[in-house]
Amino acid sequence: MVNDQIVNGFMTLEQHISSLAKAAVQALYGVEATDGQIQLQKTRPEFEGNITLVVFPFVKLARKAPAQVATEIGEWLKANGEGLVDKFNAVQGFLNLSISDAFWIEQLKAIDADANYGRFNRPDNTPAPCGEGRGGVSPLMMVEYSSPNTNKPLHLGHVRNNLLGYSIAKIQEANGWKVVKTNIVNDRGIHICKSMLAWLKFGNGETPESSGKKGDHLIGDYYVRFDKEYKAQVAELMAAGKDEETAKREAPLMLEAQEMLRKWEANDPEVRALWAKMNEWVYAGFDETYKRMGVSFDKIYYESNTYLEGKSEVEKGLVSGAFYRREDGSVWADLTKDGLDEKLLLRSDGTSVYMTQDIGTAKLRFQDYPIDKMVYVVGNEQEYHFKVLSILLDRLGFPFGKELVHFSYGMVELPNGKMKSREGTVVDADDLMDKMISDAKEIYLQKSVSPKDGLSSVSDSGQSGAADPMNEIARKVGLGALKYFILKVDPRKNMLFNPAESIDFNGNTGPFIQYTYARIQSVLRKSVSPKDGLSSVSDSGLSAEGGLDAKELALIQCLCEYPTVVRTAGEEFSPAILCNYAYALACDFNSFYHDLSILNEPDEQKKTLRLLLSANVAKILNSAFGLLGIEMPERM
Repeated sequence: MVNDQIVNGFMTLEQHISSLAKAAVQALYGVEATDGQIQLQKTRPEFEGNITLVVFPFVKLARKAPAQVATEIGEWLKANGEGLVDKFNAVQGFLNLSISDAFWIEQLKAIDADANYGRFNRPDNTPAPCGEGRGGVSPLMMVEYSSPNTNKPLHLGHVRNNLLGYSIAKIQEANGWKVVKTNIVNDRGIHICKSMLAWLKFGNGETPESSGKKGDHLIGDYYVRFDKEYKAQVAELMAAGKDEETAKREAPLMLEAQEMLRKWEANDPEVRALWAKMNEWVYAGFDETYKRMGVSFDKIYYESNTYLEGKSEVEKGLVSGAFYRREDGSVWADLTKDGLDEKLLLRSDGTSVYMTQDIGTAKLRFQDYPIDKMVYVVGNEQEYHFKVLSILLDRLGFPFGKELVHFSYGMVELPNGKMKSREGTVVDADDLMDKMISDAKEIYLQKSVSPKDGLSSVSDSGQSGAADPMNEIARKVGLGALKYFILKVDPRKNMLFNPAESIDFNGNTGPFIQYTYARIQSVLRKSVSPKDGLSSVSDSGLSAEGGLDAKELALIQCLCEYPTVVRTAGEEFSPAILCNYAYALACDFNSFYHDLSILNEPDEQKKTLRLLLSANVAKILNSAFGLLGIEMPERM
């Protein structure tokens, strides 16, 4: 139960009922109820009511039957709740409360008054809902996502990672956390050397400028080329009588790549210069993709800067006895007492592995920031890795070791199987965004559009770089379809990506919700003069006189659930919860729009109410999509 008020004094229905229920228990039974004893839930559809109070926790205190306790509390709430409870019914130990229309009207006004509705922002003199941080007023959460390798461009798997990480960061900010969005770029290692070696051998000096390719795509091509040539060498050695493992180990290209890695770690000037040049090409390509995807970072770490810190900590672990060295010189951690196996930390040639880098990165991050919660957004294929990392950091004496959070999400699968970067069988992120935008534009061109209020009247004033209104809307719709399709799936589950389903304008899709938002904007534009603008929709004089239609009430109730939805999405680290909410709200609005007149409503009070409802639905849809990293088109 969140007891802190949202900015401008707005309180959720749950907060109101919780406060009154405590007062009722105190008045009726002389007992001070705790937050844990106040159990509220949405009233089941087969019963009349809006919210249900579970009274079983008070039965022993009252020494009465559950139904009697529910009735007594219901009567007290109706008599002392200042008109909040209109009526009630008791079903055994469940008290179903029907909330007055006057309360819902006031809730609607509160939404309209608060531009940050749904954000649990902390006034300076009250504690944040997520607690106090060790580094200041609000607690600090670091969210790591993306983590690309500089040997290939971003692909569909990275898209899910980036969208999840960015949305989780936005949702946690809405819940009062100070968030640092961070990225660790894996810019060293054998995989990087493979691309470098292939470029040296087969590149003929090709550059992004000479080829017309983005730098990350160019380097990715050489990573694929290395694998092709390496497999050919392995096949030759096997044909000459070598077994497969020996052939893989003795293939000349692999031996050269391993030698290049040793030179890199020895700071060989030629290898380092080539590495720096090729990485710069990749970084430029990444930046372009990130910007287009709409994600960003507050701090970027590079493995090339953190792995030495990790090696230093491993050496300390050797001295302390936390780790041990084998005869070949490699360094290992024995985790068998923790129910795991043995983990390599340094190879026999002294080169480091991913785990070494992550130890160093974690140390540096906690030196740089007063982190209260560290969240790694990494696929479920790495669950073992993060179990080991947590144990190793704890073994090295870092107090934050056991507190690390691995946000483990499912893989993105394709109809024809998993993606493989080495073989070039990936869905490239840039190509995917191009395709989504192109499909959105094609679908739009097939639809009939009103010349008065459609795409032809969209102004692109203030839109930097927008070629034309059609392209800008197609960009928002196409990327919105992609983001929503990925984020609406429970993040912990594997998902099958289907672009055709994601771009549909019907059903649980991003374009459907964007269209609902644009429809509302059209209604609001028609309701006011161009001079006054949309802000002229006012709630002055609005009251509950005449009562609320069932569709109106359903919309207000859904709107009032938004703060709770934002809180739950933060607690569960699940943007899918926001997606499901936005879809339900859009469906409720379209049902309302279909059944009730807005602009042609003769009763001015009703017309004002419905315009205000429409405006607030648009506001909340826009807010929810903002937390998902999705832009809303004003016209469609």
